[in-house]
Amino acid sequence: MPSPSPSERLTALRSALPGLGVDGFFLPRGDEHLGEYVPACAERLAWLTGFTGSAGLALVLPDTAAVFSDGRYQVQMRQQVDTSLWSVEHMYETPPPLWLAKHARGKAIGYDPRSVSVRDIEALEQAGCHMVAFPCNPVDGIWADRPKAPASPVCIQPLTLTGRENSAKIQDIADTLRQAGQDAVILPDPTSIAWLLNIRGRDLPFLPVALCFTILHADATVDLFINIDRIDDAVRSHLGTSVRVHMPADMEPVLQTMHGKTVRLDPARCPIWFANTLKDVKATLAEGTDPCLMPRACKTPAELDGMCRAHLLDGIALARFLYWVETHGVGKTEAAVADHLLALRREAETCIGPSFHTIAGSGPNAAIMHYAPTAEQCSIVQPDAFLLVDSGGQYTCATTDVTRTVWLGAGSPPNDWKKQYTCVLQGLIALDQAIFPAGTHGYRLDPLARLALWKEGLDFDHGAGHGVGSCLSVHEWPLGFTRRPVLDPLHEHMVMTNEPGFYAPGSHGMRLENQMETCLAYKTETGDYLRFKTLTLAPIDTRGIIVDRLTETERDWLNSYHARVLEQIGPHLAPEEREWLQRACAPL
Repeated sequence: MPSPSPSERLTALRSALPGLGVDGFFLPRGDEHLGEYVPACAERLAWLTGFTGSAGLALVLPDTAAVFSDGRYQVQMRQQVDTSLWSVEHMYETPPPLWLAKHARGKAIGYDPRSVSVRDIEALEQAGCHMVAFPCNPVDGIWADRPKAPASPVCIQPLTLTGRENSAKIQDIADTLRQAGQDAVILPDPTSIAWLLNIRGRDLPFLPVALCFTILHADATVDLFINIDRIDDAVRSHLGTSVRVHMPADMEPVLQTMHGKTVRLDPARCPIWFANTLKDVKATLAEGTDPCLMPRACKTPAELDGMCRAHLLDGIALARFLYWVETHGVGKTEAAVADHLLALRREAETCIGPSFHTIAGSGPNAAIMHYAPTAEQCSIVQPDAFLLVDSGGQYTCATTDVTRTVWLGAGSPPNDWKKQYTCVLQGLIALDQAIFPAGTHGYRLDPLARLALWKEGLDFDHGAGHGVGSCLSVHEWPLGFTRRPVLDPLHEHMVMTNEPGFYAPGSHGMRLENQMETCLAYKTETGDYLRFKTLTLAPIDTRGIIVDRLTETERDWLNSYHARVLEQIGPHLAPEEREWLQRACAPL
C-alpha cells in the first residue's frame, strides 16, 4: 500500500481533530523525553511535514498550518516542506504563541501531554487559546507504518571512564533535594539518567543512551522505568540495591503513591503529563532545573582524559580525511565524502559511531547550516568551491564535534569570500582567547565570535557554541554561547564548542569549529578567572585567509595551533599524509 502524500497526511490529521473536540493541534519535534534526538517511531514532525531538522514544531488549524524552526534550518525547511500546505516560520522572529494568538485566539488546541513540556503549554496558553491534553497522540493513529520502539540492551559505562561511582552521584543529587526541602525529582532525560547511573545504550542513532525514565528520591533511592528484559545481571549488580527497576507501565501507579510529597520537575525539560498526574494526587510541584545538568557539565579528570584521547584519535582521522579530500574529493558525492570520514573514524576501536549526521556541503549546500547529505539526495563535490564538513564521533571515552571548511581547486577563493573566511577565523580565535570571571554566562561571550564579522556588516544565525557530553549528547544543554540571554554560568572543566560561521544562501558557506575545555586562568581577591584550552587537533585551511588582515597575535595563535597539530598528529600518519600535514600546518 503506497504511503500517503503530504497533503493526505495533513488532511487525515485535520479530519481527526473535530472528533477530539479541538480546533487545532500542536506538534513539537521532541518525543516523550523531550530530547534533540528521537527514535524513528517518534519522528512525527518529519512524517507529517517532511521537515527532518533536529529542532522544530508544527501548528495545525482547519484552514492554515505552520512549521517553525530556528535560524539553522530556514533554508532546509523551504526545501523539504510543501509551502502550498505549510507556512515556514522562524521560531524566534515569529514565536509560536504570537502566531497562535493571531490565527486561533479563543480556539481549543490539542496536544500530547507526554511529548510537550510544562513551559511550552504555559507559553501557548498566553496566546489566549484553550489547550486540551489528549490521551494519545493523534498522529500515531494515522501513521500506518510507524516503526517499532527501540529496545537495545543497557550497558555499563565503567568507572575508569566516568571518574565517579553512580552511588556517589545519586547521593549528591539526593543531598541537593533535601537541602531544597524536596522529596523527589522527575528525570525524563535519558542523558541525565545515563550520567547519573553510569549506563549507556544504543536506542538512538547518534546518542548512546537507553530511553527510560527515573524518579530520584531524597533518601538516595531511585525508581528506574525501563523494560526489565533490557537489563542483565551485570547491569543489575552495577545499579545496586538503591535502584528499583520497574516496567514502563508501572510509572503512573508509582507517581500516584506520591500524595503529599514535594516533587521537583524542570518545566522546560519535563513533559506536562508528569505535572498533571502529580497534581491529581495532590503532590506539591516544585519547579527547578534538572539537578544533573551542572554536575554533568563539569567533567571529571577521567572524563577530561577521555576527551584528550578521543581528540587525538579524531585528529588522526581528520588529517587523513582532509588529505584524501584534497587529493580525491572533487567529483565524489557529498554522501561518499561523509561515509569516508566515518570509515576513518571507525578504524579506532573505541569509536562506536558518529555523534550526529555528518554535514558535508559543497558550494551552495555549504550555506545550509545543517545540511545532511544522503546517498539518495546529495550533490557532487565541485572544484573551485568551499566544502564545509561538520562531523563528530562517539567514542567510548568521549564525544567529538569539529568543523572544517576547505577550498578545493587550483585557484584561490574570490576576495570577498576570503574576507568572510578570515573574519570567521578571527571570531574563532577571539573566543578561544577569552579570559573571563568564573560564572560568566555564555551569551555574554557570544559577541566575541561575531565582532570581526560585524565590522564588515556580516553575521550568522546560530549560536557560537554549545556544551558537549562525555560519550553522551554532542549538544549538551543548557550551556552555550548564544545570542539569547541563556543564564547558565560557565565553570572550570566544562567542554564547549567554538563555531562561528558565515552563510550566503544559494552561493557558499563556511564554518570553523573546535572543542574547548574551560580552565583556570588565575585567581584574584575578587574571584577566579577562566580561559579556554582547545582540544580539537585538525589543521585549518589557510587558503581562504587574507593574511594581512590578521593581527600579529592572531597569526601567532594559528601558527602555534598548527605546530601542536603537527607535533601530535604527524607521527601517526603515513609518509604522504605526514608530508601533506606539514604543508597544511606551515607557519604563515
